[in-house]
Amino acid sequence: MFDFKPAEKPTLYFIGVTTTKSSIMTVFPKWAEELGLEGVAIQGIDLPLHAPAEDYRRVTRFLKDDPLSLGALVTTHKLDLYKACMDLFDEADSYAEKLEEVSSLSKKDGKFCAHAKDPISSGLALESFVPKGFFREHGGQALLLGAGGSSLAMSVYFGDGKKGDDVPKVITIANRSIPRLETAKETLRGLDPQIEIRYQHNPSPADNDKTLFGLPPYSLIVNATGLGKDAPGSPITSAAVFPEHSLVWEINYRGDLLFKDQAEAQAEARDLTVEGGWIYFIHGWTQVIAEVFHITIDGPILDRLSDIAKG
Repeated sequence: MFDFKPAEKPTLYFIGVTTTKSSIMTVFPKWAEELGLEGVAIQGIDLPLHAPAEDYRRVTRFLKDDPLSLGALVTTHKLDLYKACMDLFDEADSYAEKLEEVSSLSKKDGKFCAHAKDPISSGLALESFVPKGFFREHGGQALLLGAGGSSLAMSVYFGDGKKGDDVPKVITIANRSIPRLETAKETLRGLDPQIEIRYQHNPSPADNDKTLFGLPPYSLIVNATGLGKDAPGSPITSAAVFPEHSLVWEINYRGDLLFKDQAEAQAEARDLTVEGGWIYFIHGWTQVIAEVFHITIDGPILDRLSDIAKG
């Protein structure tokens, strides 16, 4: 557990499961130098999956009360931390309230603020590899494997009514446990009515294989589970068959990434476009850094930070 020593310099925290394995720990100091953020630090806080509520509250109280702890990026624990700590936030943005999750904590004008940045960062990532007109022209669907914060954020991105008819007409959220699906169903009420959202209980990878097999060509399939990063494995089996001409997105950028390997093995034969999690990583972190340090990161600066991260 984190030792809760007061920060000695302005510090950004990374709340996750295995934060020391993330490349951000070596990339952030280089980014800070490029952005002119002198004398700042990054610190990881590791918590087990679905940690006790009091652990989330202890971490959040520390961040709120410690003067030099400026904010945090939250991954994996977005839903659980929000549920456990919502009364500790002075403000929460509209996405955080809609999704009931927190991916970023920051301080501004004496207030401790919670943000859900994933609809923005996932949207920017999707726009980088999904061709304009893809869904309008081909009529494909979207399959989001996992019912956590990332899947909900992508659903909100597609369902915000701003993209006209260039959206999947059907989004299927598949998850191995029913409670997460019930939570997702409640959270996603009121989105764009032209999109049908289906909630599929798939207890096993073999069940996901069946759902995958039922998709039309030109669909979008996303691994939005922790499998491949926070835990080994894949949400599908080696027998799964991807629909032709589809886009396959592994949102994780590190780990064994078995799902990505499975898709790449079929890429030529099935005419798949397989995207990794790198651009999602870049947008996810830069959105939070901009919020915590009250700066703007876009255009050439964003490209420069991506180049620095690639080394």
